[in-house]
Amino acid sequence: MKKDEDSGGMWCLVMFDLPVKTKQQRSAATEFRNMLVDMGYGMVQYSVYARYTPTQAGNRATVKAIKEALPAHGYVRILHVSDHQWSSALRFSNLEQEDAVETPELFTLF
Repeated sequence: MKKDEDSGGMWCLVMFDLPVKTKQQRSAATEFRNMLVDMGYGMVQYSVYARYTPTQAGNRATVKAIKEALPAHGYVRILHVSDHQWSSALRFSNLEQEDAVETPELFTLF
């Protein structure tokens, strides 16, 4: 698989605020989150999911699937960042900066 030379890989972030006041809204929000997990996204923070691919083209199919499965209500934002940008982000936990480098979990199926 060819990597994008400029980016060194891409991260696709899906951020969303979905209503959960009714049983139907909670069900739609859960279905949306489960779809992201089934597509290989992992939760970064509440309502923020991310997926790594070695090429930007690898995210196109998942973005199309997400757009087709958008819940009727709420806000969804999809953002692509390079692996370099992702790895240079500052991370804090309980007022302490985290120095651990995140390594994407990438599985190759033949």
